[in-house]
Amino acid sequence: MSKLDAVQLQLLREVADLHEIPEGAYNLRANGTSVGRRSTEHIEIIPKENGSGIDIRIQPGTKNESVHIPVVLSQSGLSETVYNDFYIGEDSDVLIVAGCGIDNCGKQDSQHDGIHRFFVGKNAKIRYVEKHYGSGDGEGKRILNPVTEIYMEENSTAELEMVQIKGVDSTNRTTIAQLGAGAKLNVRERLMTHGEQVAGSVYKVDLNGDGSSADVVSRSVARDKSYQKLDLCISGNAACSGHTECDSIIMDQGRILAVPSLEAKSVDAALVHEAAIGKIAGDQLIKLMTLGLTEAEAEEQIIGGFLK
Repeated sequence: MSKLDAVQLQLLREVADLHEIPEGAYNLRANGTSVGRRSTEHIEIIPKENGSGIDIRIQPGTKNESVHIPVVLSQSGLSETVYNDFYIGEDSDVLIVAGCGIDNCGKQDSQHDGIHRFFVGKNAKIRYVEKHYGSGDGEGKRILNPVTEIYMEENSTAELEMVQIKGVDSTNRTTIAQLGAGAKLNVRERLMTHGEQVAGSVYKVDLNGDGSSADVVSRSVARDKSYQKLDLCISGNAACSGHTECDSIIMDQGRILAVPSLEAKSVDAALVHEAAIGKIAGDQLIKLMTLGLTEAEAEEQIIGGFLK
């Protein structure tokens, strides 16, 4: 962490809640290069031969350990694509913290495209946290295009927390999951756009094994003139259960397009979708304003609670 300047350290705090070198395995990346890496007895981080990313290998039976792989960009005009592959051994239970922060004070666009693939072994469990954040007062855009692919073997579990609530001008977020028998996927997405920002969020989940299940919930807020498109699709290909939910607040001149879809290819597939888009309720504002808050303060309180 000593190689990072104050701006980069602030970005790390925002996307990974890191104030010092984390315990466990980690790979810290800043402006296109690695600035720190550590493997542990049970978790090995291996740079790819072509320099395009890393492989993370977690031994079977690894419990209560973590991997941090955040990325920060503070150089205007930098564009990179990184491929990270995770091999999670059978019967393991680990926390993986990723995310990217971009501070752009220049005139050129800065962009990070991160492609993460997870191969989750039988009976393994992962909790994956991915946060995106943008800052800087430059004219150049802050662009993030994450791709998450998850391949889950029998009775494995994956819990995903996907967060973007500030400063990203353009993003295309894609999550693809394929679940084997008894596998369980739980996703919680929180997304906020403002200004003229554009955000696309796509989920494609295939429930391929008997007893597999997925619960995908997206909560979003579109402010000012920003635009969001939410595309959630679950395919039930076996005796399985799936649930998706899009819950959005629209403000100012924002626009939101929700495109939910369910596809059942088995008579034993049980699939449900819920969707709601609306403005902040007037009675909520009035109630908070009677407690002494201004209208703007009341809106922020409501939005904060909604995206919590």
